[in-house]
Formats: sequence, C-alpha cells, structure tokens
Amino acid sequence: RAGDRMKRLFLVLVLLPATVWAASSVRLDPSPHDPRDLASLQAGAATYVNYCLGCHGLQYMRYKSLVDIGLNEAQIKEYLLFTGEKVGDMMKAVQDPKEAKSWFGVVPPDLSVVARSRGADWLYTYLRTFYRDSKTVTGWNNVVFPNVAMPHALWHLQGERGLDPKTHRFTEISKGSMSAPEYDRTVRDLVNFLVYVGEPAAQSRKVIGIITLIVLVVLFFPLTYWLKKEFWKDIKQQ
Repeated sequence: RAGDRMKRLFLVLVLLPATVWAASSVRLDPSPHDPRDLASLQAGAATYVNYCLGCHGLQYMRYKSLVDIGLNEAQIKEYLLFTGEKVGDMMKAVQDPKEAKSWFGVVPPDLSVVARSRGADWLYTYLRTFYRDSKTVTGWNNVVFPNVAMPHALWHLQGERGLDPKTHRFTEISKGSMSAPEYDRTVRDLVNFLVYVGEPAAQSRKVIGIITLIVLVVLFFPLTYWLKKEFWKDIKQQ
C-alpha cells in the first residue's frame, strides 16, 4: 500500500546518514595531487616502477605512453626499464601471479583504474597509514584498509610505526630514509601518477569540454537574437 511504502521510504531516509557515517568512519586526508605537475608525475612513475610494479601491473598503460608526461624514450629505458622490457611493452607486474598468491593469499590486483575506483583521497590516506601488527600474516596492517593482505611496500622510506590501541595514534618504531614531509610528497607524486594512469586523457578532455562550451555560448547568442527577430517580425505583421 501507499502508506507502507511511505513508511519504508521514511525509514531509509532516517537510517541512510548513519549508514554512510559508518562506511566512512575513517577520515580521509585530501590528496594534494595535481595532474598538470609533470615533475610530480615523473617522480610518481619512478616510485611506482621501483616499489609497486613488482606485484601490481598497469595493464592499460605502455611504457612508451609515459612520453606524454614529459619523458623521452631514452629516459624511459634508463630509469624505468630494469628486467628486459621494451619501450612498447605494457607495464605488467614482474612477479608471477601464482607465486604472489602463495605469498599473500590473493593475486595482487592490477592498479590501472584504482584511483578511479577508490579515489585519490583514499589512496593518499591509505599509503600513509600502515603500521606494524604481529597478528597479521605480513606483519603489517592499515587504518583505512584493516587486515589488508598487502605489506607496506614503502616502509623503508616512511619507517616502521605502531598504532596505540587506546589513543589510535601512531608510535615510531624505527625511522625511514625520508622525513615525514618528504614521505608525504613521495606519496603525493605516486597518487598523482595513479590518477593520471586511470584517465590519461583527462586534461585534454577537460580542455576540449571548455572549448566546446565556449563555442556553444558564442553560437547561442546570435542564434537566439535571430530567432527573436524572426518571432517579433511575424507578430508585427499580424
């Protein structure tokens, strides 16, 4: 009945905010990435190849495509190709999937569109909230993704941290090779690169969209004025 449907709708509207709050109880830090920053994109690509590509491939991206972020083929060969790949090859994970599954329990996912599915803020926060946990298989855990199967690939850079169960604050166990601000910049560059990989044509698409809107506006006013003249001409003739 209509009355029952209204009651159900009311309950959904009342409970929805609580559901959303529960699903996003971890506060995400805003990602300071900038897809126009080519230096950041290049640094992010280097970090990805050195620390992530061993397990996580980018199946929709070729090494050669990195010329679009300001690298030339010589730089790609020198700084990003380490295991006999060719510039025209896809950026596939180095590790064998079966071997990776035996180590981590799951096959590490391809990260071509992870920035689009998870969001830049999620990635930026996730990569900065790992902590040591002796109860997990890998010895690592994560605030944003509890009991994640992935170990902290960047721990040599950030250092080792624990998490106080009472205050939910991080405690330092050992220092990394980077200071906290340096590590945050490295993560920012890595997230920037993953956002770019998720949609390489995003900047071009935005520019084309703006140009299209300007053209439509320019065409709209003369057309509107002509229609107005035609409309009033017919009225005056009556």
